[in-house]
Amino acid sequence: MDSTVTVSQALSSYLASVRLSRSANTARTYTNAMNLFSQVLSGHKLDMEAMPVSTLSEEPVIWIIRALKDMAPSTEQCYLTAVVGFYEFLAGENLAPINLPRIRLLIKQRARKPGIRLPQFPKSAIEKVLDYAAGLNLLETKDPNEHLINLRDRAFLLTLADTGLRVHEACNLRRGDIDWDEYRAVIIGKGNREAVLRFSRRSIIALKDYLRLRAELDGGSGKALAALPVFARHDKGSGKKVKPISTTTGREIVNQRVAEAVGPEAVGSITPHSFRHYFVTTVLLASGNLKLAQELARHQNIAVTQRYSHLSDAELDKKYLEIFG
Repeated sequence: MDSTVTVSQALSSYLASVRLSRSANTARTYTNAMNLFSQVLSGHKLDMEAMPVSTLSEEPVIWIIRALKDMAPSTEQCYLTAVVGFYEFLAGENLAPINLPRIRLLIKQRARKPGIRLPQFPKSAIEKVLDYAAGLNLLETKDPNEHLINLRDRAFLLTLADTGLRVHEACNLRRGDIDWDEYRAVIIGKGNREAVLRFSRRSIIALKDYLRLRAELDGGSGKALAALPVFARHDKGSGKKVKPISTTTGREIVNQRVAEAVGPEAVGSITPHSFRHYFVTTVLLASGNLKLAQELARHQNIAVTQRYSHLSDAELDKKYLEIFG
């Protein structure tokens, strides 16, 4: 055990390991959590620049739980996950004699549990957007690039709705990821976990229509087709290069097509993630199989999938009225 490593140095090493192994969003959250942890330690007169991390006890966990009481329960859970990860890092690197079971017990006894947040989204409005998107290939355009954008947006929206892809997963999708004969793809999803993704017939047709029209651009890119993004930018800034769309562009696509299909007042009520909610709900309503919905949505915890079961209340109301009138 190295007694020369300070708390500050250990925190820096921990966050560096997080940045290497986790997404940018997760790294930002962990950084914010550890900044608060540092403030709590300083508030208790601990000098992190001088204090050997080997002398760090489990007591600061209680302090930060108290400091988190004014934050949302969900934020509290995220930050405590980061703090536990720090203590696990110390134990794993043999930097301090950490009692991990005690830390988890302290959190279990004192931390709040986040309330169950039911996913809300305007199902009928999403279906209007999808009906509109399905016809984008038929819109008359004077500019060939505008027609290409229409086909891209059509494929993008239908793919989100029929696969349950998260927006960053869709933006990261490459042509070589997709098995066009089997209608499936192997992707790296949330938590860097490999997963099999399944496509509907209409989403595959929309993707093929878009990529067929993009053939000349892709062929002149100088890159292997398999390495090219499925959804590419078609703005002036991209020129003749085939660059993937960003998550910001993904949200802009949704906002633009929602405004066109439903009206500008609906912008913001439907996000890229709304299509994922729509996907899970569609699977549940069609099958009634919670485990199937969990697997297709790639939820690690079935409790996440269970949040969607309340959305079948309309079906329950319908059946009740059929029985009792």
